[in-house]
Amino acid sequence: MEQTPADRAAAAAAADAAPPARTRRSGVPAMTIDGRTLTTRKLVARVDAPLKVRITPTARRRAAASHQAANAAVGLRPVYGRTTGVGANREVALPATEAARYTLGLLRSHATSAGQIRNDIRIRATLVVRLNQLAAGGSGISMAAIDGLVAMINADALPPIREHAGIGTGDLTAMATTALGILGEAPLTNPLRPTVLGIHDALPFLSSNAATLADAALATARLQTLARAALAVATLTGVAVRANWEAFGPAVARVTPGIGVRRVCRVVTGLVTEAGQDGPDGEPARIQDPFGMRCLPQVNGLLLETLQQLDRVVGAHLNAAAENPVILAGPAVLGPDPEPVVAHHGGFHIPAVALGCDSAAIATAQSASLLQGRLAMLVDPAATGLPPFLGDGTPGASGVMMLEYLAASALAELRSAATPASLGSVSLSRGTEEHASFASRSAVQLLTAGDAYATALSCELVAAVRALRMQGTKTESAPWGRLLEACKPLGDNPADRDLTGDLTLAQDLLPVLADLVEEYEPAR
Repeated sequence: MEQTPADRAAAAAAADAAPPARTRRSGVPAMTIDGRTLTTRKLVARVDAPLKVRITPTARRRAAASHQAANAAVGLRPVYGRTTGVGANREVALPATEAARYTLGLLRSHATSAGQIRNDIRIRATLVVRLNQLAAGGSGISMAAIDGLVAMINADALPPIREHAGIGTGDLTAMATTALGILGEAPLTNPLRPTVLGIHDALPFLSSNAATLADAALATARLQTLARAALAVATLTGVAVRANWEAFGPAVARVTPGIGVRRVCRVVTGLVTEAGQDGPDGEPARIQDPFGMRCLPQVNGLLLETLQQLDRVVGAHLNAAAENPVILAGPAVLGPDPEPVVAHHGGFHIPAVALGCDSAAIATAQSASLLQGRLAMLVDPAATGLPPFLGDGTPGASGVMMLEYLAASALAELRSAATPASLGSVSLSRGTEEHASFASRSAVQLLTAGDAYATALSCELVAAVRALRMQGTKTESAPWGRLLEACKPLGDNPADRDLTGDLTLAQDLLPVLADLVEEYEPAR
């Protein structure tokens, strides 16, 4: 099956974050799920391959207490989705004798879905997120449902979650399909012994944005890697065009607002400062560079800050008991008064994630636009002292001319992906649900943005490395020499040729460059 752009981006994110293949053995420890400490990095690092999970005893007790409170609550008061229908049917009372049939009907109807089936990485991430949410202990779901989800993950029995899963108010089709897989009614990628769910488990299982959060986590992790790599690539370009590094100096870091600006200045200055020197060696070619170099701290600093904020937002939602209604119980949760609390609310609504993803996509598009300016410098003899388009000197040679075109195409895709999905809304279920954040679309668009940004960065990297090699620049003492050394796999022939393979290699090198950059990042 052909992968969607979001699938390819998710696979790249997991590959960037995962440990080397040689450390991924069948004996790898189980991933601990506690409903409290899941992060984007922990999640993305484990879902590139089948994994094992275990729930902590504390989380199990918390979830069990919520389930017991839910069972008690249905005998005392109306509880949405347990004693009533859902959506516009919330005023329809359900006889206790119909609860079991209603549960199955709700799951079957809500499993209606469309689009291509997502890849294994995105589906695994969705299942782990959902399990961690249930471990937070507010859903009131049965332990049978939780154990069934654990068994599904441990067997790598993946349900057919399709592309259109939700609108930012709950990934209903994705969760219903997953529940039917646990019941034995939906096809799975591996055999799984069916689990009998509780008579009130349908809505607690459905009430989740796990698929959206999984995509957002994968996209965030990918872009954080690419944003670090971008500093390495831009540094190589700066060396090739003899940039004026004053734009990254302590004075700029001091007077320009923003933590991200200081991060960029610190990293780039560290990479271009030669051993034993107080500052970068060599006279700059210009009193001030075009914006592509000069404004890197301001533009890419904002990208770093935006991604850091998105990471915080997504991480908080990964560990939230956001089911509606939320059902809390026990002194460990509520303090000395253990009286159960049932609250109908909108915590499942995630405009914060939608806005965060949209903002990150816009910041990425700004960075890619700046990149286009640096590519223009690299193909200009006035900036590099080399033949036009970094050709081999043959009259009319095209050299890396097409890299500008490819980067511009990637920028166009990025701009499209940066169109804010959160500006849209919709009224559903006979007008009772009159707002949607479309966070699911924002997260998918951010995955696409990561793919496009990686393409643009690869174009700049191939051109920068070629320019430095053609200049014969010495790298013995400069820290940026390690960056160039890491790029040895890139082709060394300046003759006109197909650079497709070089771009593929360059994209594989971006996580390597990101790791080198991390050594120069200020402590956070």
